Amino acid sequence: MKLGKLPAAPRPTDLEFEAYLRGPLPQYPKEFGHETNIGDFQMLGNDKVGDCTIAGAAHEHMIWTTEGFAPTPFSDAGVIADYSAISGYDPTDPSTDIGCDVHDVMAYRKDTGLIDAAGNRHKIAAYLSLDPGNLDHLLLAAYLFGTVGIGIQFPDSAMDQFNNGLPWDYVDGATIEGGHYVPLVARRGNLVVVTWGTTQQMTPTFFTRYCDEAWCMVSPEILVAGVSPEGFDLPMLMSDLNSL
Repeated sequence: MKLGKLPAAPRPTDLEFEAYLRGPLPQYPKEFGHETNIGDFQMLGNDKVGDCTIAGAAHEHMIWTTEGFAPTPFSDAGVIADYSAISGYDPTDPSTDIGCDVHDVMAYRKDTGLIDAAGNRHKIAAYLSLDPGNLDHLLLAAYLFGTVGIGIQFPDSAMDQFNNGLPWDYVDGATIEGGHYVPLVARRGNLVVVTWGTTQQMTPTFFTRYCDEAWCMVSPEILVAGVSPEGFDLPMLMSDLNSL
């Protein structure tokens, strides 16, 4: 299994999730998520190359399109092609498999879009940063918008836990192996993320300990008249984006 997220590097132009919340907002339930509607999340090349930021993004689009009653598959070839376009990865030169900065991936998703297995591209309308490790904002964003992208500094203990079917949890003394990107897709007691083609539980302690960035993506498929039904101010957000 491969990692592939470069270290988080906040930018002054990052737009923050909390700036666009308008009350009163709903309380997220104790359990939520639509991950069980996906029969096969697919590996999408992340066992061969460090394309986790693109594979995770494709998993997010799978959630959105399934919720919108138009399930859309993605392919290893398409995800790796987008990874090459963003990172400069050359399949003939393994030394170019260096991973991606999440900012670059988000900009590509907004401007170009990810290609699905049928050759169609899927864009996001906007992306917003969340405070790393802020569990309340993470759960609210995931509930309102279907999924949230999480960047983590991945400890070696988490690979052992994954291989043994255990939740990701904090282990004292674990060594960081690199960066990884996973979408949060549900809350079932623990947090539920998608990685390496399957769902994986993550404890809140693991999240707050290892998260170095988190992102909320606005998908046009869930908006009503340009605004989230729960009060997300899309016109304000788009105005800010256009002024950058």
